[in-house]
Amino acid sequence: MATRNRADRLARTLTRLTALPERPQVVVVDNASTDHTRALVAERFPGVRVLTLQRNAGAAARTVGAATLDTPVVAFSDDDSWWAPGALDRAAALLREHPRLGLVVAATRVGAEGVPDPLNAVLADSPLGRPPDLPGPEVLGFLGCAAVARRAAFLDAGGYHPLLCIGGEETLLAWDLAARGWGISYCPEVTAWHDPDDGPRPERPMMLRRNEVLSCWLRRPLPRALRRTAALAAAARTDPVARRALGEVLSALPAALRERRTLPPWTERTVRRLEGAAPHDER
Repeated sequence: MATRNRADRLARTLTRLTALPERPQVVVVDNASTDHTRALVAERFPGVRVLTLQRNAGAAARTVGAATLDTPVVAFSDDDSWWAPGALDRAAALLREHPRLGLVVAATRVGAEGVPDPLNAVLADSPLGRPPDLPGPEVLGFLGCAAVARRAAFLDAGGYHPLLCIGGEETLLAWDLAARGWGISYCPEVTAWHDPDDGPRPERPMMLRRNEVLSCWLRRPLPRALRRTAALAAAARTDPVARRALGEVLSALPAALRERRTLPPWTERTVRRLEGAAPHDER
């Protein structure tokens, strides 16, 4: 679990996680919090291990946490999400039963009432269908706080890319897992709960647009990356959010080019299929 400056919400989540019948090992990766996060965990949850980062690594903090474990399976939570009792045992069983399965995508329930997240229906209706060697529909997207991974697969794919920080970072990881032959499957019998803060998140729209374009530069064919950048630049003429996102893209572009590694053809075809593009369309 990654967290930053949300000690009170973290306490609520840890209360639920430490009460699970599976008794999972819980690791909190603190993204350089300046509040009382570390003191709270030490005082109230002495069995929870805390890893303290010197800077905010965003989603890449999850990779740091996974790398310190020696378990075959790692489940991810945020400080506002937790797992239903029995969900982790079921996810681990699915990973044992399906050797190609790299990541289990859970059904997510939102808020105190447990309303199904609209994303559940989208995942269930994935156009990729259900391959015979996977336990549910194959997907190339997921919610980061509702995922259980085969640790070896997660680390084989490199985990969450540090350049993206936060905002749609799951997409690039899904591409990288698929590029290495790992399956990602939506399994609604595994349930996660998410109770997000309703407060303003002014940076999120900008980060989503930024990361969409940077992900293209990191993995997609050059014409596609150029087109996405041009579209963002056109929007930036009148949209201040797009303008900020474009500035962030240009600032990070040298690093993205250094780490650029295009997807293999079979994965690129799958991504295009999900986008609705013809498989041979390289524009």
